[in-house]
Amino acid sequence: MEQNTYDINKVESYKEDNRLEAKAAQGGVPKSMWETYSSFANTEGGIILLGVEEKKDHQLVVEGVDDPHKLISQIWDLVNNRQKVNVNILTERMVHAERVDGKDIVVVEVPRAELSLRPVYLNQNPEGGTYRRNFEGDYHCDKEQVSAMYRDASRVSVDQKVLSNLDMSVFCKTTIKDYRDRFRAFHDNHIWNDFDNEQFLRNIGATALSDEDQKFHPTLAGLIMFGYEYEIVRVLPQYFLDYREVFDPQVRWTHRLTSSSGDWSGNIYDFFWRVYPRLRQNLPVPFAVKDGVSRIDEPHSYLAIRELLLNSLAHGDYYGRRGFVIINSLNDITIANPGDMRVSLKVALEGGVSDPRNVAIMRMFGLVGIGDRAGSGMTDAVATMRDDVKAGVNYDVDLNPARTTLKIHFGQALTVHPENSNSVDKIGDKSATNQQIGDKSAIKANSGDKSAINNSIGDKSAINDNEQSGKEESILSFLKDRDNAKSSEISEHIGLGLSRTKDYLKVLTEKGLIVAHGSNKNRTYSIKSPDE
Repeated sequence: MEQNTYDINKVESYKEDNRLEAKAAQGGVPKSMWETYSSFANTEGGIILLGVEEKKDHQLVVEGVDDPHKLISQIWDLVNNRQKVNVNILTERMVHAERVDGKDIVVVEVPRAELSLRPVYLNQNPEGGTYRRNFEGDYHCDKEQVSAMYRDASRVSVDQKVLSNLDMSVFCKTTIKDYRDRFRAFHDNHIWNDFDNEQFLRNIGATALSDEDQKFHPTLAGLIMFGYEYEIVRVLPQYFLDYREVFDPQVRWTHRLTSSSGDWSGNIYDFFWRVYPRLRQNLPVPFAVKDGVSRIDEPHSYLAIRELLLNSLAHGDYYGRRGFVIINSLNDITIANPGDMRVSLKVALEGGVSDPRNVAIMRMFGLVGIGDRAGSGMTDAVATMRDDVKAGVNYDVDLNPARTTLKIHFGQALTVHPENSNSVDKIGDKSATNQQIGDKSAIKANSGDKSAINNSIGDKSAINDNEQSGKEESILSFLKDRDNAKSSEISEHIGLGLSRTKDYLKVLTEKGLIVAHGSNKNRTYSIKSPDE
């Protein structure tokens, strides 16, 4: 039963759920109504029926109220009393009397509160009077959940916070170099390319002026994007990135990458470029031809999984528990992040609204060609997964603790690429397997119907033209700092599949810009020296 889409004459055919609450109200406005008001406002909204009782078998029965107009007057008096409720989000049309089976009831339609108004709480007590809704009813929010609401309510994105106690030493220089190489590939003549790192990082929002000492310090976004893991967890103790491949049922994982391993930076920028190629290489690739002959190597599904991965990193709550967990298995890809959605799930899937929790992080990825700020990125990506690779797509939003889980299920097992199966970790300590992803009792929504989503993801020819120059430049920049590198290393760096990377390496070799060394099995590449 969706809010505002019910038949009032069929009340007794409904049951209470996360959007509907029935309350007997013979003695006036029940105190518990305000707990439901808070919970609906802080979740997805809902309808309160006063004068309707839920029996032990969960059947709804219309009991009626003696004087509906007096009850409505009491509601307005209390909702406008700041001693009782901190904010009134009701309008006149949302509270009205109805006649059902010859009896009077009062209907209160509570909308989802805007982020700037949350938390909606009772009795001047945010920590003790804030509620949210699940299928079991209204529940008290703990201090962590209330704090998350206040962060989301801020007009300034939480990731723009200036960390006045940190300096540039927290940044990984290798990460910054890679980012600048990609920026240069997309913006070849941009004036920022001539700036030093300090000025460049200011311009992209990785550092900002502190009010405390009037000096530039890292922002939270800059730290998460470019910092070392051991520096990040000093500010965000719950920060954790975890990618797992589960391609063999006999072992816990066939490959795993975690931010705490200590053998790489542990920031989200490097995590993105390590994980995205592995997710992409194991997507079912629909066969397609161009001009009746050649296969198209960059299907829309690649761009879709990239968008969905970014969506998780840009919308996640880095203060939240349990971290980011991505599981790539034979039949499914699961992407889970701490934090719920800032807009309702329905609005997010309909598209047209872009409201990332971490605006600065989204902008930084956008500057190197990743992300869709039009609000249609998630919608198009979901449609592409469904239409191009026939995948089922489901979002679960769990609220205790707040967590958003995307699950992509393929009709048949994925093809495991050999280069992704070279590391097998035997089953060991069981604690790692206890990290749950999502809760099936949480709010669920499927990807919507095809008629609602008609936009494709970009224009293929434009993507390939931009990629041609960008990828070649990225390869050359990568090799300039090394004596030589394998194709697999280059593939991971530029974010392309191995076969596509080898095509670029062949072109650069033919242009005389790089040199191949060794046989096929052990071949490496280097920048061509003047005497070669």
